Amino acid sequence: MLTSELKSKIDALWQTFWANGMSNHIVAIEHMSYLIFMKRLEDLENDRIIAAKRTGKKYSSVFDGKEEMRWSIWQNYEGEKMLKHVTEKIFPFIKNMRGEESYFTEQMKNANFEIKSASLLQGAVNMIESMRITQQNQDVQGDIYEHLLSKLEQAGLNGQFRTPRHIIRMMVELLDPKLYQKICDPACGSAGFLINAYQHILKEYTSEDLIEYDEEKVPHHLIGDKLTEKERLFLIKDQFYGFEFDNTMVRIATMNMILHGFEEPNIRNQDTLNKSFKEKEKYHVVFANPPFAGNVNKSEISDNFEIITTKTELLFLELFYNLLMKGGQAAVIVPDGALTSVSTAHVNIRQMMLENCRVDAIVSMPSGVFKPYTGVSTSVILFTKGEKTKDIWFYRMENDGYALDEKRIKIEKNDIPDIIEKFKKREISEKSWIVTFDEIKNNDWNISASRYRPYVKVEVKHEDPKKIMNEILKLEDDIDIKLKELKDILKNA
Repeated sequence: MLTSELKSKIDALWQTFWANGMSNHIVAIEHMSYLIFMKRLEDLENDRIIAAKRTGKKYSSVFDGKEEMRWSIWQNYEGEKMLKHVTEKIFPFIKNMRGEESYFTEQMKNANFEIKSASLLQGAVNMIESMRITQQNQDVQGDIYEHLLSKLEQAGLNGQFRTPRHIIRMMVELLDPKLYQKICDPACGSAGFLINAYQHILKEYTSEDLIEYDEEKVPHHLIGDKLTEKERLFLIKDQFYGFEFDNTMVRIATMNMILHGFEEPNIRNQDTLNKSFKEKEKYHVVFANPPFAGNVNKSEISDNFEIITTKTELLFLELFYNLLMKGGQAAVIVPDGALTSVSTAHVNIRQMMLENCRVDAIVSMPSGVFKPYTGVSTSVILFTKGEKTKDIWFYRMENDGYALDEKRIKIEKNDIPDIIEKFKKREISEKSWIVTFDEIKNNDWNISASRYRPYVKVEVKHEDPKKIMNEILKLEDDIDIKLKELKDILKNA
């Protein structure tokens, strides 16, 4: 989460963008990503050079013979010189640094550097330098994206809003992906799920004494020192796949993954609901929080879908199922309406999932999780393809560690550790319960947690009946005495 000081800096920078004519928020986000990429590229190259020297290996840096491309060289240029240097040299350099045949170069082909103001560029560079972005706080890029995206008036209308990183980490922890499992996010945004799944696996192969944890218990220094060369190559080349229909977000996701060690990220510009998308039964694991709101043009919908609907929330649910190979697992976020609506298409997709998948768990999240973008209620569904559901473990999350209002400040109440712990044993508690397949079937395949929440039993402490009777008799004696005294008073009056 961003500090209030850093939020103020970003807001001030945005005002500068606005004043200089860059009023499109997504363009602003994209260009901040370019600049962060430029800075982090030098930091990562320096780390790789040092690592190569330690191991005695040869390493060819992208900066060999091009020292003027280093952030540390040009960040102190005066305004006009910096703007000319970045526009004419740095930006073309990063667009083509992977070679003409690379997918990154292909994605960057139509990208343009649209900052035209020297003062705007210099202000952005100074702000990014002051953030001290390192391997230990690399989530700052995503947090900047989140804060800027909160300004988009249409964020809650088109369903495009960033998944909080602590929710992503919870979902990854629950599913516990492993090395050699092919992992996909069919609506990857800035690649948050893919990067966190990568870090989860990397942690398993990093010596414990090398790992450091921040105040939120997030691990850092995940170097994967226990990985063989074969394992490392699979991890960074063949394990992770992301698809995104927005080309700007494809570039942001690609840069984000490169900054996390992926030389050629498998991020593709693709509408996964469209006829042109042909992949099926290819992945072991699917993570997703796609833009559910809205409808798709019927003529453009993929032929792979059996459920007749144009609603994206239902098409994506079937897509997750289609992408998984038998035995594959998914952890995905859905709006609660998908779990409760009684329309034919809604009921059919839920029936299909429960009869063809083992729905392992549904975690109901409070409506404030996605504020300030939207207050819509959502749930996390975890399922395994290829087995019929016998029963479902439900958990009703009440707190996620942050206030459920617009400010989302950190608080002590947090159900996430309890969710992770109880999920492993499918433990029943005041916030978790199990519901059978037959009960769900008899309720129009409704799989909302609130529909089946047990009544909370309230224990009432009862006194000993003899003690109660003695107190009643004593009370009666006292009343008789008072009445007698009152009669005597009235008699003598």
